[in-house]
Amino acid sequence: MKTIKLVYTDKETAIADLIAKNVYVEIEGQLAVGNNVHAVVELGLIALDNGTFDEEGNVLTEPTYAEGYHFDLLVDDAFEEVFTNEIIPNSPKHSFYGV
Repeated sequence: MKTIKLVYTDKETAIADLIAKNVYVEIEGQLAVGNNVHAVVELGLIALDNGTFDEEGNVLTEPTYAEGYHFDLLVDDAFEEVFTNEIIPNSPKHSFYGV
């Protein structure tokens, strides 16, 4: 098995690409994982700094986010799709246990 970390400009672009690459397949209007795909994790926006808030929940400093909208995939070695938007982060915010 292998992991693939992807970044997109937004969620809509990500879903369209993941369907086009058979990571997701549509079955009766629902998304399911495709062949040779074990897991798809939608990380979305990744906070680099959580910001600060007062006791009432008011924002004191805005959070900052990594660029893009992120997904992690866990796939079989037989999965052959190629992604041009794959990234290798220095300190990933998510990992698959044991992989």
